[in-house]
Formats: sequence, structure tokens, C-alpha cells
Amino acid sequence: MKTYTVYILKCADNSYYTGVTNDIDRRLYEHENAISPSCYTARKRPVILVFCEHFEDINDAIEFEKQVKGWTRKKKEAIISENWDKLKELSVCKNITSHTNFDKL
Repeated sequence: MKTYTVYILKCADNSYYTGVTNDIDRRLYEHENAISPSCYTARKRPVILVFCEHFEDINDAIEFEKQVKGWTRKKKEAIISENWDKLKELSVCKNITSHTNFDKL
């Protein structure tokens, strides 16, 4: 059965790149060797694999990749450090205009 991997790379400039692949070894080689010169990571090498999660269903993998791409740096760093419980805390809206802060206005 084929597996799909959602991965996060830490780039030389300390930015993160999130992707999905069905062959993590090939994809890492492509990033490390700038096979696609227009790719985000080509100008930000070297890159380090800091996170990967495997899926059996490509749709689940794509959905998770899209979710992670929309996350803040702190949320990405929480899963990189395997601190999944911190995601809930980081998801709480702290804007003063949030409905949870209505009584503080």
C-alpha cells in the first residue's frame, strides 16, 4: 500500500517549508539539490527535515498539508517538538475584539 508523507523542512534562513509527497527520500533529494530552481527551498538551502507524518489516504495527507500551511510558526513548532497538546492553547483567539474577551471591552 502506498503511503503519503506531509513534511516540514527548516530552511537555512529559519523559515519553514511544508509539503506532501509519496516518496520522502526522492523529495528530500530534490529539495537538497535544487532540482527545481524556482522552488521556494532552492534559494534557502541547506534544508533539514524537522517533521513528517504518514498517511495512507492522499486526501487526508493533502488536507493536513493545507491545514499546516495555514498555521502560525508557533503551531508548526509545537508539532515539530511533538507537543500536540499545545495546539489547542495556540488556537485560542487572543484579540481584544474576540467574543471571548467581550466583557473586557
